[in-house]
Parts: sequence; C-alpha cells; structure tokens
Amino acid sequence: MKHIIAVIWLGYFLSAAEAQKMESYFISMPNDYIVLLEEAWRKDLVDIYKSGKPAVLENTMQGKSVMNKLTDNYLLLQSSESSTVELKLLSLVNNTYIICMIETVYAPVADSRVTFYSTEWEQIASDNIFTPVGKDWFWKEDMDSSSPECWPQSELFLVKYSLSDENATLTAEYMTPLLFDEETQQLVKLSLKSEPKIYEWKSGRFE
Repeated sequence: MKHIIAVIWLGYFLSAAEAQKMESYFISMPNDYIVLLEEAWRKDLVDIYKSGKPAVLENTMQGKSVMNKLTDNYLLLQSSESSTVELKLLSLVNNTYIICMIETVYAPVADSRVTFYSTEWEQIASDNIFTPVGKDWFWKEDMDSSSPECWPQSELFLVKYSLSDENATLTAEYMTPLLFDEETQQLVKLSLKSEPKIYEWKSGRFE
C-alpha cells in the first residue's frame, strides 16, 4: 500500500513539474534576453497571472509589460507597448525539449526575429531547425514579385512570425504591404496568396 501511495505522489510531482516548465524557463532566462524585465519581475508576473488577476507590471523603461498567456509549454508576453515575446517548448526525443523564442517589434508594422535555445538558455544554430520564408513564397505562382506594375518596390522585407498555443505550428505573415496606403495595399493583395505560410514541427524541425 505504501508503495502504491509513493507511486501516486511521484506521478503528482512529475505532473506538477511538467505544468511549471514554461514558467520556470521564463523566470530563469538570462536578463540579457529580455532587458525590460529582470528575473524577480518575471516571477512576479507569473504569480500575478496564476492568481487570476491582470498580470501587468511596470518595466525598466517605465512602460507596461503584460503576461497575456501562459500554459505548460507556451507563453505570450506584451513586453512593451510596441513589442511582444513568445516562447514555445518544442519536443525532441526522450522527453527533451528546445525553446523557440519569437521577438516581434511593431514600428509600426510588425517584424519578427526567431531564435532557438536549449532549456539551459544556450542559443542553438537554426540552420537545421528552421528556414525563414522568402518574399517570393507569398506571391501567387503567376505573379512576378519584382514587377513595378503590381508592386511599389521596398527594400524592407517584413515578416511577422507567431507560435500557436494549441499545437506545434509556426505562422509567417507578410507585413511589408502594410507600409503603404490603403489603395496600394488593396492592389497588392490581388497578387498575393490569401493564406499565410504555416510551418509544422516534425522530427525536430519546422517544415
């Protein structure tokens, strides 16, 4: 009987550890990776979120940081009025994980940076994990993305990446058209695919 109770309690503690994974990694991440929130403040944000209250704190730039979503394997933080941070635990083999981090800046159009880390917060080269989408992917097959008739040329290539809190997918949205006026945006939409690019996490890689 004691053995059975011990097994039950072990299962409980393992489940609790699993549930705390993302919050633990968020709290333990190096301050250099999220300069607006020091470790103690990140812990406070998690505690406030778990209490059911609005998780809002003043950050180091005297702005507001908001915890919008926190699950076992996903986090969405409004780090400032013009930036967000997303974290996602991605499974590998033998119950090991890596962390995908997406930092998005709205200036005013969204543009994202995607990086990967070990659970000890050591950065991992992304070459074999993820290939950033190219501009040509967003255009319909019969359209020439360099044609001046349908596209006001811009040296900027802005893409918003976002992670799902429900599954292991990564979505890429083409944001450059939002730099232009409404009339030009409507013209460009005629030449673009209607759906974003969606990556799926398979065998340790976003495909």
